[in-house]
Amino acid sequence: MAQRWVVPGSERAHLPGTRVLGDADPSESASVTLILRSKAPQPPTEVGLSRQAFADRYGADDADVSKVAAFAREHGLRVVESSIGRRSVTLEGSVAQLNVAFGVSLKRCQAGDVIYRGREGGITLPSDLSGVVEAVLGLDDRPQAAPRVRIAAQAAVSFTPPQIAQLYDFPGGLDGSGQCVGIIELGGGFSQSDFATYLSGLGIAAQTVTVVSVDGASNSPGQDQNADVEVMLDAEIVGAVAPGARIAIYFAPNTDQGFVDAVTTAIHDAKNAPSIVSISWGAAESNWTQQGRDALNGAIAAAEALAVTVCAASGDGGSSDGVSDGASHADFPASSPYVLGCGGTTLLASGGTIGSEVAWSDSGGGVSSIFALPSWQSGANVPAPPANTPGGRGVPDVSGDADPNSGYQLRVDGSALVAGGTSAVAPLWAALIALMNQKRGTNLGFLNAKIYALPGYPNNPGPLHDITSGSNGAYSAAAGWDPCTGLGTPDGGRLVQALLPLG
Repeated sequence: MAQRWVVPGSERAHLPGTRVLGDADPSESASVTLILRSKAPQPPTEVGLSRQAFADRYGADDADVSKVAAFAREHGLRVVESSIGRRSVTLEGSVAQLNVAFGVSLKRCQAGDVIYRGREGGITLPSDLSGVVEAVLGLDDRPQAAPRVRIAAQAAVSFTPPQIAQLYDFPGGLDGSGQCVGIIELGGGFSQSDFATYLSGLGIAAQTVTVVSVDGASNSPGQDQNADVEVMLDAEIVGAVAPGARIAIYFAPNTDQGFVDAVTTAIHDAKNAPSIVSISWGAAESNWTQQGRDALNGAIAAAEALAVTVCAASGDGGSSDGVSDGASHADFPASSPYVLGCGGTTLLASGGTIGSEVAWSDSGGGVSSIFALPSWQSGANVPAPPANTPGGRGVPDVSGDADPNSGYQLRVDGSALVAGGTSAVAPLWAALIALMNQKRGTNLGFLNAKIYALPGYPNNPGPLHDITSGSNGAYSAAAGWDPCTGLGTPDGGRLVQALLPLG
């Protein structure tokens, strides 16, 4: 038998409390995405590359794609799609064929109410693919992430997105024209009629939203209320705050494969060409395999070279991120050093001005156990990472109103409701960045290094409102950066002026 090697970081265990119901149906059809190495040995150093130039310099090598195609033929698998720029090849076959091809034994598993196709241990490939394939995603189709949205049972205070934009002094005379905001969704659905009705009630004309299907997922409203709220919250915030910006929603299955494929599709989409990508789904870092986390982080890293800003919600489970082991956990992909991590506050206002703002008690935030402290965050006094980990990157970077009790007025599945969560903050910042890009005439792209380099304003009004009260569990808000609210909430007018001269 030919020698095989284990794909690094592919080891996986069953979810806690999982019951193995038996072997997965050998005739079941499934697809997997293989992430291939870049043809360049170093990560991209240029900024502002076209998508074609990026693919030419940093995409997959044609010879590597051919090797994977030969492997597929040998095992009776079909090549569904391949992309040089995304460095991905999608293969399809039966469970029986996938078991043999990847050296796994796929099982039918149940964890709580969730039934999924699972596996244990690592994935193996023939030795001639050693180093060629960086990840194999989709063999295990358990839910990978959750929407970072909270529906208010009875909100004490609520706002429309334009009211939030006014409170944060978003720059006037701008509507995001010339920009496209890509929104990642791993479930739920979108209604153009609800979207148009909602914006019409605000005196805003709605653009037609573009829906992009990834890995066979569809726009499916009416099946999961939380997911529908997530989708409509994302779209309605962007549409209300930056009504001139085009919106493209990328629907994908809620798996590690779907998440990575949605992000790579959005970032490398030459047709819709998003300048900002908003992600309101995530999971604690510990809930990811290393290969899945590395694949998604690598996908987001490509955005920097393409001058695309990626915003991600920091989580709604406080400092534990919903993990019940008593420790603090950062949410991924917000913890990626290539992401603008977006945390949450509780906002009260009076007469069109902010009355008080404190850290939302459920805002995700903390210190990554995976990603090292970035150089641009070195002066932020980030606490030490969890013991015996190589981490150090602090989350979030910025924040905004997220408490559902001071939430956003929405229209979902034909009804009005109020919702919040850090899910709201990612599209809010995405919309603000669309306005700033329009004002500048060029894309801000990777924003973190620029924001952390802005002068501090401990005693004077600055481009960010420093939030100094409140807690998310293990961490408390304080002067300067903190693991609840990051650098603070935006003063949009000052922020756009501060960032205008920066390249």
